[in-house]
Amino acid sequence: MKRLFVLALFLAVIPALFAQQAVPEIPFDSVANFFKLPADLHFGEASGVAVNSKGHIFVFNRGTTTGPAYGATAAQILEFGPDGKYIREIGKNLYAWSFAHTVRVDREDNLWAVDKGSDMVIKFNPEGRVTMVFGRKKEASDDGAEPWKRVNPPRPPVDGQFRQPTDVTWDTQGNIFISDGYINSRVAKFDKNGDWVKSFGEPGKGPSQFDTPHSIAADAKGNIYVADRGNFRIQVFDPDGKLLREMKLEVPVPPDARPWMGPMPNAQTVGSQHAGAPWAVCITPGANQVLYAADAFPGRIYKLTLDGKILGVLGRAGKQPKQFGWIHEMACPSENELYVAEIVNWRVQKLILHPERVTRTSN
Repeated sequence: MKRLFVLALFLAVIPALFAQQAVPEIPFDSVANFFKLPADLHFGEASGVAVNSKGHIFVFNRGTTTGPAYGATAAQILEFGPDGKYIREIGKNLYAWSFAHTVRVDREDNLWAVDKGSDMVIKFNPEGRVTMVFGRKKEASDDGAEPWKRVNPPRPPVDGQFRQPTDVTWDTQGNIFISDGYINSRVAKFDKNGDWVKSFGEPGKGPSQFDTPHSIAADAKGNIYVADRGNFRIQVFDPDGKLLREMKLEVPVPPDARPWMGPMPNAQTVGSQHAGAPWAVCITPGANQVLYAADAFPGRIYKLTLDGKILGVLGRAGKQPKQFGWIHEMACPSENELYVAEIVNWRVQKLILHPERVTRTSN
């Protein structure tokens, strides 16, 4: 009799367990034809997007008006007004421009550009003038000058030098955190004056180790969230580099999911195409912050609490509006307004989320 009671209780609990695991699909719209480019200007691979306090949008774009198709000139920052109207190009002909990766805006509306090709991070004031430089590209006079290559075993990292950096953020004290991404696989910390403080992390799979830290963001307490893409997780650190927790984007892949290109990923897939491998993270402002993250397959955006609970998902890989082609960076000026920069679709979409319309879930 007791066994029958336990079995009945277990069967009664099962629906509740699945209900807790259910993840809502968040309805959303993509604003059509939002960005108004001049007739002779085009987006290439849109690798970065940021929004300042005035609502101006900055797109870091792998495009240029000069240079060969594979020349080391694939980087432009384009500024747009809150209505999507083109305003200007920032940093035209800048010495650091080589291969655009991400762009961010700090709390004083300074603009920061991370260039993977030149291994440099550049700070611009709101007027668009360079005020601080981090890293140094290889000298053009050197024989066979080119970006750093991966070697095994890796070369030891050098303080103040980057090897294919990916992103930048700041804590509450203005300290600067740069994800030094593809080769060194660490986070470099500088103080607000640009002086070297320390680095934390190293290549690997364990706690506080990284496999391509691809995106980085900070919350209102100054905790640092690192999209550890190759390890399919987000690691969270305090400003001193102490590991606080790990977050996973574990939501079942829809049966009709397809990659934007390439073979169908599966559970054994490694690298950037693994389901839930975070390419981009952003954290909303305000008292009740949430985190958004994006993967390339199945091409979704995930909404999470700062302790890692997944609140909902939206989108899928594809070429149509409201579909995504390798989201490389996101800006989230509010909880229900997102800008997503897509590499392979050559565009930035403005998204308006409608969580109040949630009608079904992904299990």
